Amino acid sequence: MSRVAAFKPVPQPAVDAVEEIFQQHYGLVYRTAYTVTGNAQDAEDVLQKIFLQLVRRGIPAGLRKNPKGYLYRAAVNQALNAVRSRRRRGEVFDPVVLERAIDMPIYDDSGASEDIQQRLLAALGTLSERAIAMVVLRYEQQYTEHAIAKIFKTSPSVVAVTLWRARARLRKLLGPIDVCR
Repeated sequence: MSRVAAFKPVPQPAVDAVEEIFQQHYGLVYRTAYTVTGNAQDAEDVLQKIFLQLVRRGIPAGLRKNPKGYLYRAAVNQALNAVRSRRRRGEVFDPVVLERAIDMPIYDDSGASEDIQQRLLAALGTLSERAIAMVVLRYEQQYTEHAIAKIFKTSPSVVAVTLWRARARLRKLLGPIDVCR
């Protein structure tokens, strides 16, 4: 991108439209990003990236049709990119973020915390983006299976099976957690 293109002014109607969308949906985008990343700073970065891209590129048709679904998917995708980036840099995911999602108590015991975090990172890497998105919507944001099915344009039974398989896979990969060290 040339320097001229980087500083090209954005038309005011586009900025106003994005600002209106931001005012209506920034909470959803932030909560979704925070749930996936487990980090407030990363969630704010995701929020900023999404809305800056909308200002630069304009409002796509998918956003006009289903703003919640579009912004949710964008937040999940950007947040997963942030988690992958953090993983490449060697940072560790906070295990408390998915405690409710896998129906297994994870305690913040300083002796076992590092091992738990490493195992959780490995387990998360095996799930599909779609499974992670459904787990976040269901267990963190309290969406019903019917609402998730509408977002993904599938049936509630497909959502239920995906959630069951994701929980089972996380339980299997994490195995028993020993907090009595």
